[in-house]
Amino acid sequence: KEAVNKCRELGLRYPEITGWIRAKKEDLKLVKEMELPETGILTSASDYHIYMKMGKDREKAMDQYLGIAKEALSLGIIPRCHFEDATRADVYGFCVPLAQELMKLMEESKIKIKIRICDTMGYGVPYPGAALPRSVDKWVRAMIEEAGVPEECLEWHGHNDFHKVMVNAVTAWMHGCSAANGTLLGFGERTGNPPIEGLIIEY
Repeated sequence: KEAVNKCRELGLRYPEITGWIRAKKEDLKLVKEMELPETGILTSASDYHIYMKMGKDREKAMDQYLGIAKEALSLGIIPRCHFEDATRADVYGFCVPLAQELMKLMEESKIKIKIRICDTMGYGVPYPGAALPRSVDKWVRAMIEEAGVPEECLEWHGHNDFHKVMVNAVTAWMHGCSAANGTLLGFGERTGNPPIEGLIIEY
């Protein structure tokens, strides 16, 4: 909270401080208490995560995700939904319908809802002709063309398990993602993320 207030005192737009929570009301309460304007929300997308990690089915998972997004909007907090394990998910059977519902909420509330496509296991590939859910370009275009997600609300979050973290991030950019997540020198959870310095050069 001190860091947020310091940025405001200095009149700085950046760095913007955001949160990261589970899709639970008790986590959202912390975001409100810290007066954060935006938070990431873990929205596990693959059946492996929904059934095995969360012990739910698709319908219950979707209800939970939409419920927490509505709650965030009611508090004036911008939700950024992290579609975890996207490159192992059913894009048209689960992810597109979820994104479409989120876009309806955005239209009703007039508050931006962001979607982060998370290549959690690094399975994404940049090759033309690759199939979903592995294809980076088809993933991005499905969100834009089928789900109606504005480009400025879409971002890519990649991991480097198979050494494609930079090329996948750039591919996502080139096909319509407005943002790519990166870390200093690529350091990050497990295999790391795109290095910010590399993204700057590519940009």
